Amino acid sequence: MRRSRAVFGLGFLGCASALLIAIFYFQRTLGLAPCPLCVIQRVIFIVLGLVFLLATLHNPQGVMRRVYAGLATLTALAGAGVSGWHVRLQNLPPDQVPECGPGLDFMLEVMPLQQVLTEIFTGSGECSEVVWSLLGLSIPAWTAIAFLAFAAYSLWLLLARR
Repeated sequence: MRRSRAVFGLGFLGCASALLIAIFYFQRTLGLAPCPLCVIQRVIFIVLGLVFLLATLHNPQGVMRRVYAGLATLTALAGAGVSGWHVRLQNLPPDQVPECGPGLDFMLEVMPLQQVLTEIFTGSGECSEVVWSLLGLSIPAWTAIAFLAFAAYSLWLLLARR
């Protein structure tokens, strides 16, 4: 694949666009504050974007192209997993929705990281609330679709022949 820089650059632009939509449209325009799971999904988008950016700058060929594509695939799949978990929380019956917990800032200040992650993935009431939807899909559902698209794109990069 002679155009490694271009295809990895396209992945970076996709991640940057997703983050800009989250920050400027959902957070600034609509005034929606991200829940703890949304913050984790944003961090994963940042990591995925950095993988694509580093690959763009490095312009890898051969084995290194596959290494970057593999890292991007794994990162995107991790993001899809977190988003899927978030969608699951949003679709729990009302009697099974967890209680709202302390805010992410507070947890990060007073708890070790492992306990914070356990608390976040156990879920809280704020993560189960659907605050916006398009075509019947919530923000985490659209995020899962985006991560799966990035995973497919990265997998294509991984398996593509020169």
